[in-house]
Amino acid sequence: MFEAYKTCQPFFLMQTIELLLADRSIIMPKVVETQSKLHQLILVFVIFSGFVKNGNAGKTSSFIRSEWPSIDIPLDNEVFAVPKGHNAPQQVHITQGDYNGKAVIISWVTPDEPGTNEVQYGVSKKKYDFTAEGTVRNYTFYNYKSGYIHQCLVDGLEYETKYYYKIGSGDSSREFWFQTPPKINPDAPYKFGIIGDLGQTYNSLSTLEHYIKSGAQAVLFVGDLAYADRYKYNDVGLRWDSWGRFVERSAAYQPWMWSAGNHEIEYMPYMGEVIPFKSYLNRYPTPHLASKSSSALWYAIRRASAHIIVLSSYSPFEPKENLRLECIHMVKIPIVQCAPWVLGLFTRVSIVKYTPQWEWLREELKRVDREKTPWLIVLVHIPIYNSNEAHFMEGESMRAVFEKWFVRYKVDVVFAGHVHAYERSYRVSNIHYNVSSGDRYPAADESAPVYITVGDGGNQEGLAGRFRDPQPQYSAFREASYGHSTLEIKNRTHAIYHWNRNDDGKKVPIDAFVLHNQYCWAVSTQGKKSEKKKIEEASSDECCWLGFKLLTIFQELQKLFQVTDNISRTPEAISR
Repeated sequence: MFEAYKTCQPFFLMQTIELLLADRSIIMPKVVETQSKLHQLILVFVIFSGFVKNGNAGKTSSFIRSEWPSIDIPLDNEVFAVPKGHNAPQQVHITQGDYNGKAVIISWVTPDEPGTNEVQYGVSKKKYDFTAEGTVRNYTFYNYKSGYIHQCLVDGLEYETKYYYKIGSGDSSREFWFQTPPKINPDAPYKFGIIGDLGQTYNSLSTLEHYIKSGAQAVLFVGDLAYADRYKYNDVGLRWDSWGRFVERSAAYQPWMWSAGNHEIEYMPYMGEVIPFKSYLNRYPTPHLASKSSSALWYAIRRASAHIIVLSSYSPFEPKENLRLECIHMVKIPIVQCAPWVLGLFTRVSIVKYTPQWEWLREELKRVDREKTPWLIVLVHIPIYNSNEAHFMEGESMRAVFEKWFVRYKVDVVFAGHVHAYERSYRVSNIHYNVSSGDRYPAADESAPVYITVGDGGNQEGLAGRFRDPQPQYSAFREASYGHSTLEIKNRTHAIYHWNRNDDGKKVPIDAFVLHNQYCWAVSTQGKKSEKKKIEEASSDECCWLGFKLLTIFQELQKLFQVTDNISRTPEAISR
């Protein structure tokens, strides 16, 4: 029975147990049957309590997908279609443009000439009462010359309002719309989608189409966008263009919050291209100045009831010419001339601590107001906790420096990509080991975030199917499939999380749990030692939620047992 239980997902298990209560007409008159069912439930509850305490509830999915080819969609496919009309705007996308959600940055590309930088917008379709003026730029990459990249800040917007906007001119103009978020409020509901490592394959298309139907209102993107760096020479730029047209079907209508991955670095000295993140930074702006960040690669925003912090896994320093990296042979090399693998090889705690990103994060965490935005979410590309053979322990330098801050400030969840599979952890931390003493292994920690890897968008590198065996105790669920996630915030106390697998083109919900808010949950349990002790024994919010649900059902069955016991004591029952 224990092994069968371990293979169940929590919400499936709850459905099974609740069937015990499904037909009271049968349960009520049958004392013996009720007692038997009650004993079964007690046994399940005892088993559940045992494995939660020991933290060995992790599951590795045995599902093996019938994988579509991990090859990029041909450029002449309709998903990359160029809009009709001379110099028509294309690759349209929006992101949040300020700290609090009352502005957007609208970006687009005109291929032939600069054209107009103006955005017309208003609250009625075809009626544009306002205008905003943007900027235009372009860049070269090898012999490729980009189109004219327009970026326009539209600010002073009203909360919870649908805006229509128009870009371009004449017959080539195009129209879109977006919805602003609710006012910053601790109980403001909001639904985020989480996507990572998307690429532009048929698997990518499946992920994107499923996400669009999810009802989510904004995307938290955890890095690795176009995978254009898998091409050479002019094809690099062409694949950035095709990806921009590919995601426009969603990104033009709702904000995508960007973070950079390793495939955005594009260090290609054989082509003469040695400036990190050149294409990415030219094409995908972020509101970093609004959060007092010195780089577009790390920043923070507030949206509805959430405070979202975006970190860069590949930014030990800002990429300036005069910054130097001292490598192991004491050779000083300008950082822009260091290959990414060199940066990764020699990255240590000292290259994370005291850097501009470290200084900024230290101050940003102090600015978080959990009374206004109780949900604290972190995005980073490299997973902090990962049990896949792919990229195992690559996040150690960041974990060693930032994890104690995540615990101290009670971060609710950390989303990452990089590993082309799905994995969710329990609430664990490893902040007490200092090389010479302390616990060497991650331990259950009620103040720690849940770590979730969603690097399963569908890119051409394929799935990372080799998980480490045995499954570590910090790992709750893992599966090598493509998909996307959603986080639906209900109020200040809880949110509902889902991971959806792309199963042969169909969206299949696989992993789900209720996420309790770290800050509000801690406040609500102050002074309740018995409840707090129970929470401390749980390895995750999933376990906490399931435990309380089981306890509720147990108490209801206990009442039924008392009723049927009373029935059995009546003269009529005794005579029978």
